[in-house]
Amino acid sequence: MDYLTELQAGITVIVFFFVGLAIVYVTIGIARSLVGVRPKPEGKLDAYESGEIPIGDVNIRFNVNYYIFALLFLLFDVEAALLFPWAVAYDKLGWLGFFEAVIFIAILAMGLVYAWRRGVLKWVY
Repeated sequence: MDYLTELQAGITVIVFFFVGLAIVYVTIGIARSLVGVRPKPEGKLDAYESGEIPIGDVNIRFNVNYYIFALLFLLFDVEAALLFPWAVAYDKLGWLGFFEAVIFIAILAMGLVYAWRRGVLKWVY
């Protein structure tokens, strides 16, 4: 009896896998048939093939601080996303959960202080 149940579970997983693949390929096929992508050869040199004529040089260098600032934003955005479940389950976690959250916030604060001292946020103010 157990063998039959395990076989049915395995078949269910395989069926879901192929249904998932079919959904992906069908939606990609529908999108390609509706859009009809035919890139122009001269458009390959434009930025992102957007069809807009670029003004000036498209290969300009950006200050690396913009990228680091964006990474810092993602870091603290993820922090906020991780603190919401902690806040919801705060009463069930007890003191151990509280100290884990304090350590987590302290590590992130040290990273912010380090970035601030290195001048990563200097372009903001």
